[in-house]
Amino acid sequence: MTARPRHAREVRHWDGEADVVIVGYGVAGAAAAIGAAVEGVDVLLIEHAGGWGGAAVLAGGFVYLGGGTALQRACGFHDTPEAMYRFLEAAMGPAADTAKLAEYAEHSVEHFDWLTRCGVPFRAAFFDRPAWEPPGDEGLMYSGGENAHPFADIAPPAPRGHLPRMADKRTGERGAGYELMRHLAATAEESGARVRYHTRFQRLVVADGGRVSGVIARSLAEEVAIRARRGVVLAAGGFTYHADMVDRHVPVLRGRPGSAVEQHDGRAIRAAQAIGADVAHLWACEAAVHTDPGLMIRGIVVNARGERVINEDTYPGRIGQELLMHHASQGFVVIDEEGADAAAADRPTASMLPPPQPRWVGDDLAELEKAMEVPPGALAATVTLYNRHAADGRDPVHHKAAPWVRPLRPPYGVYDVRGQTSGFTLGGLRTDAGGAVLDVDGEAIAALYAAGRTAAGVAAGGYASGVSLGDGSFFGRRAGRAAARG
Repeated sequence: MTARPRHAREVRHWDGEADVVIVGYGVAGAAAAIGAAVEGVDVLLIEHAGGWGGAAVLAGGFVYLGGGTALQRACGFHDTPEAMYRFLEAAMGPAADTAKLAEYAEHSVEHFDWLTRCGVPFRAAFFDRPAWEPPGDEGLMYSGGENAHPFADIAPPAPRGHLPRMADKRTGERGAGYELMRHLAATAEESGARVRYHTRFQRLVVADGGRVSGVIARSLAEEVAIRARRGVVLAAGGFTYHADMVDRHVPVLRGRPGSAVEQHDGRAIRAAQAIGADVAHLWACEAAVHTDPGLMIRGIVVNARGERVINEDTYPGRIGQELLMHHASQGFVVIDEEGADAAAADRPTASMLPPPQPRWVGDDLAELEKAMEVPPGALAATVTLYNRHAADGRDPVHHKAAPWVRPLRPPYGVYDVRGQTSGFTLGGLRTDAGGAVLDVDGEAIAALYAAGRTAAGVAAGGYASGVSLGDGSFFGRRAGRAAARG
């Protein structure tokens, strides 16, 4: 299917119209619809699937916010926009858009308050154990390694993973991301936004002078043209499920499971590129290594050569990125019985996932090296070095925090995480802080906006849980508002 635009003069009949047309009804699209509707304009969302949600409904539900939100204060934590900005600047990657980081940090408290006005509930309870997310309904957690090396020395740490309260969560089926989307969708439609489901975006319609004036889509196997009187907002996700784009831009994700939905097919990005839009960070991705963070933090993570690769108390997603991008997704978690028992005690008894099991168990590191196919003596040397300093509660090699540093003693368990990574793309259309899509000369393309993973957001290589839902909703609001104002 071509991404080339259609000129408005070629459209013989408009099958629908609105002031603002939004492509995609995930978190960014819902926020854009609310942002536009409150300006008093007619809003139409088009969605490929048969219901709202996108990838957000499958997400754990973290929204990355800080600067001193009411939830942070209620849980006894002090935070400032400056500290949040300094963390994001260090953690989001070397090419992060500092203007977006500054806006996001400065207005994060207001955005949290906006979410609560939309009905999103948060319980004032802090979850303090290592995990991908709280198994219960606790509302706040460290979700980016803010309290670990190197970030704890760069900015005063504060937990910024804000999790909507939800009973009977089923991670991967219906988690707190569903609860977030349920309230945003209700607010969008109560605000007057209309929705057209089973309508798959194809390409943009442009008028004389290059102004975007609508979209071409397919609805129930028929092509439809939908006019946008003021603007179009692209919020259709990234390109995790476009194999050619992944091969070209993020080859480390080739052949790996995508942590997204199949609607993240890059169509919106390519359609905007076809009218001259610039892109940023297409090489960037987030990755998860599929094992228990409680095991990793109490043990050591080593590569295929038996060498430690990172401080294991950091954000688990950083461990996944490290293994995927620098070690060909080849890694092991080595832990002892005391550490494994402690991790098991932290694990929720009602978890849907079966507890991880070690691939090998033994007292003899040489035998384990042989089973793991690492160079003889390499793992033994790594464990010896780690234990030498751990006896003093230190980790001068990777700077894991002292509470998690303890000598490993036989018997050892080795968890095989080779190839057990999945991920999603982070790069997309280059936009300004208001959501306007920029062309290759840095000029705004008239009446075209983008947000969520369709746009290059605050993550430019690094990541923290909650950034996608956080910047998607934050900049989605702005994009919708800007489109409504024309």
